[in-house]
Amino acid sequence: MHKEANLRALCRNFLEYKLKLEFNFNQSGVIPYRRTKNGIEVLLITSVKKKKWVIPKGFIEFNLSPFESAKKEAYEEAGILGTNETIELGYFGNQKSIGICHVKVYAMEVIEMLDEYPEKIQRNRKWFNIKEAASAVEVKEISDMITKLESKIQL
Repeated sequence: MHKEANLRALCRNFLEYKLKLEFNFNQSGVIPYRRTKNGIEVLLITSVKKKKWVIPKGFIEFNLSPFESAKKEAYEEAGILGTNETIELGYFGNQKSIGICHVKVYAMEVIEMLDEYPEKIQRNRKWFNIKEAASAVEVKEISDMITKLESKIQL
């Protein structure tokens, strides 16, 4: 009887114990911008599920550099093509349910906006001035990078 009670207690403890595996993921993204007569504008896109304003980003593909991968995401998610000038703005960690995403962010000057692109139906895109863009995104680190964008790019 004592062994049976111990076994039940062990099973109960085992079921209550949550085995949590955490993974680290590497992503990269761009803050797309253009120069206008009124100053720098930033292009933001909506996230697929929650429709929040975000920057184009995604997992770094094994055969691409972080910047090349970010440019590919910008094409797929926002329908934009940009210059090859690599300006790293910073990085941040984004806690997800299965681990931490380490995101490296670059500036990318937009040279062409396409009418057709892979995720056109899933997302909206909109140009913002720097102050509006910094306020529109929820991730503080991205907001800070947008605020400092003008000082990081050559005018």
